[in-house]
Amino acid sequence: MNIEQVQQRLRVFAQERNWEQFHTPKNLASALAVEASELLEIFQWLTESQAVAIKGDVGRMRKVEEEMADVTLYLLRLADVLSVDLQQAVDRKLRSNAEKYPIEKARGNAKKYNEL
Repeated sequence: MNIEQVQQRLRVFAQERNWEQFHTPKNLASALAVEASELLEIFQWLTESQAVAIKGDVGRMRKVEEEMADVTLYLLRLADVLSVDLQQAVDRKLRSNAEKYPIEKARGNAKKYNEL
């Protein structure tokens, strides 16, 4: 996925519909949370094995893909509106996580980093 190309398409999409007025950081963050909740709803009440088994259900996977796409699109639009370079933010976060969760302490351990 080319982030800049997707953001450009989203920007034009919003401009063509005069939706930029609604694409405030608060509104986009709220929409992102709603879409993430819709993704979570698919898995609500399922056992771990049932959740994994969704991979074999074409219809349910299509819904998962749609919600994942919605989450991604709102995140990309929010980053664009706030001028956040997501690649840089992701790279920084991965470096930070590597420091917080060193392999020798975190491997196979689900504790929070301050408990390691």
